Amino acid sequence: MKLIKGYRSGVAARLAGLPVETLRVWERRYGVSEADRSPHGQRLYSAEQVHRLGLIKRVVDQGHAIGTVARLDVDELAALAGTPVATGVQALKLAVVGAALAQRLGATRTAPLLEIVAVCPQLQDAAGTLAGASADVLLIEAPEMTADAMPQIQALRRAVPAKAVVVLYRFCDSATVRRLREHGCLVARSPSDASEVAVLCNTALTGTSLPPPGPTQPATPRRLSDEELAALANASTSINCECPRHLADILMILASFERYSAQCANRNAMDAAMHEDLARSAGHARMMMEDALERLAYAEGLPMPVK
Repeated sequence: MKLIKGYRSGVAARLAGLPVETLRVWERRYGVSEADRSPHGQRLYSAEQVHRLGLIKRVVDQGHAIGTVARLDVDELAALAGTPVATGVQALKLAVVGAALAQRLGATRTAPLLEIVAVCPQLQDAAGTLAGASADVLLIEAPEMTADAMPQIQALRRAVPAKAVVVLYRFCDSATVRRLREHGCLVARSPSDASEVAVLCNTALTGTSLPPPGPTQPATPRRLSDEELAALANASTSINCECPRHLADILMILASFERYSAQCANRNAMDAAMHEDLARSAGHARMMMEDALERLAYAEGLPMPVK
């Protein structure tokens, strides 16, 4: 029986930076790839196809319609995305921390190709051992990753000025994962498949999966209390719509979520950073909606509370 290897839809979508539902819609409507099928009928994507899906996501994020790019080849997509196209057997150059990982990668041909230019078995020795290595990607594998490793990783990044950093782990607390991502690392559980590692390295290098940073400044205090918002919501306007009421409802919900996130940050030290970010984001969203309500009140002559 022929053995068909590849990534299932969920894994392929994650590696390409897509929700799996989006991938399924693109397949159904636009035929974005010609994936093989497992004996049970499941779609299986090769590493090359996953790389192409990542490029499609990137050009769609840049504003191109999926219907116009779904059938383009890798070279055409790379040109649209502004990503250099590899020629011949050009490979990603890796500086690797982790002897077992380096051995696994060296024994497998992947797409994109990987060239290991330097290896250090242990993270604590890596800054000195790998200093000056010329690499596209700094690839770090640590079975147990903790916050104590952050200074070592920072020192290693200064010693090896790679274009991207990938951190793989088996066990790691969520706060450390978030700190690594905040410092621009692509962080993932260590995969057993070398081809998946190659796709992660390529994704980190092209920058297709980094989320936008959250607000860094705290939000200003609320301008309107719930009672003042209720009074504005019930005020009569010359426009035949419920906009004042809807804006008041949105502001009360945002203020409530802002308080809730701040309380979560105080209760749970491990998730404090994430909840602080959520509270700041909700506060900044509230500030924008307060501005919108103030503009509406001015246009409609609604009585704004005097502060």
